[in-house]
Amino acid sequence: MARLKNRISFVLLVGVAFVAGGCAFDLAHVSFEPTQFVQPLDHCKTFVVANDVPIDAPCNYDRLLRKGSSWKLVGTIPKGEVYKPLDQVLTVECSNIFEAYLVVSEGHMVGFYLPVEKGFVPLSKGIELPME
Repeated sequence: MARLKNRISFVLLVGVAFVAGGCAFDLAHVSFEPTQFVQPLDHCKTFVVANDVPIDAPCNYDRLLRKGSSWKLVGTIPKGEVYKPLDQVLTVECSNIFEAYLVVSEGHMVGFYLPVEKGFVPLSKGIELPME
């Protein structure tokens, strides 16, 4: 009888561990606001980053725009122009990883555009972009 109770306890313990291990645990999340994306009239507009640019991204996953990286205008949102990287991967990370594009207004990066979520993630303050 004691042996049966031990087996049942073991099976229950393994089952609970299996179920608990499969659950997602959201420690931090990216807050984004849905936004209206408009295709650009000028599909040829690009820029190159002149110097390395460190970015204080959400959730303390800092990013670096590499010197010499190229960015192409892919659209606009109310907060600015949206640029897609041509030779650098850019993501925003918290509990999940989101593909991200730059949002630029008057020569300053003001946030990220999340193309899959169709949302805008603002930076706490704009970052001047040294462009070539």
